[in-house]
Amino acid sequence: MGTNLGDQESQRPFIEALIVREFSRLASNWRSTETAQHYLDRYRIPVIWDLDTRALVRHIRQVGALRGIVSTDGTSAERLVEEARAVPSMSGLELASRVSCAKPYSWDQGSIAGLSMAETDKTAAEKESQRFRVVAYDFGIKQNILRILVDSNCDVQIVPARTPAEDVLAMKPDGVFLSNGPGDPEPITYAVENIRKLLGRVPVFGICLGHQLCGLALGGRTYKLKFGHHGSNHPVKNLRTGHIEITAQNHGFVVDPDSLPASDVEITHVNLNDYTNEGMRHRSLPLFSVQYHPEASPGPHDSHYLFRRFTEMMNEHSSARRANSAGD
Repeated sequence: MGTNLGDQESQRPFIEALIVREFSRLASNWRSTETAQHYLDRYRIPVIWDLDTRALVRHIRQVGALRGIVSTDGTSAERLVEEARAVPSMSGLELASRVSCAKPYSWDQGSIAGLSMAETDKTAAEKESQRFRVVAYDFGIKQNILRILVDSNCDVQIVPARTPAEDVLAMKPDGVFLSNGPGDPEPITYAVENIRKLLGRVPVFGICLGHQLCGLALGGRTYKLKFGHHGSNHPVKNLRTGHIEITAQNHGFVVDPDSLPASDVEITHVNLNDYTNEGMRHRSLPLFSVQYHPEASPGPHDSHYLFRRFTEMMNEHSSARRANSAGD
């Protein structure tokens, strides 16, 4: 147990409570700089333990995801149930703007974890000649995404969720990244409108919530799963290669593949547990997205190739743009 700033994936934790079977007040890991209890206390996040979390999970698997409340002040169970029912449903809840950054910032910290030796053995000159300017929309972005983008030879600028597409294009990016994030994608209409303005003008790569927003921008629909996909062992089939990837997932909504225009959109990945849509690409425009977390750390690294695909797409788009300019 214990925490350290190097492993933090966001500017602060956005959970409202933590429920666990066991909780240690000691910081036993050699890398820890403070106890988990101190970390949670600093952000006023309550933690409750000694609960049968397996029974809780089995109940959720039967009835679906539930709203809940944690209390230790003696309030009656009946009253707590009433308060839990008054909590807004996740359906229709726009959370991306609540967790996004307040102003743009740049990121230059990388990590070679998970990269292949072929990638890390490149010379400095080779790396310098392949720099890409990427603007990343922060809908609740994880910092390991930024680290891997830097490792993929990207200069990264992060912008708030509501940043207009015109402002992003004015930054002259080689590509735009759409991040993960919480909540229902359908109320995030501002992001859908921005993605439509970016289509065809710059390569786009989206993950998780970014994937769902791409689906909406391409004319599709999303729907809420009964209890969502959570964990680091979900099998996903890449329909283009036939390979099976073990993926990390944490989402409650998915894109309905039947709602997407088949003439424009190709489904590229499918979940082998429930056959939901896990990835797609536009057939003619430089856009692709996946539902899972290819940056997972700790977690499976089967999907790191997607970041390489993003840089290849940016390189292809830049080459085509230069050729068109030369032709003019």
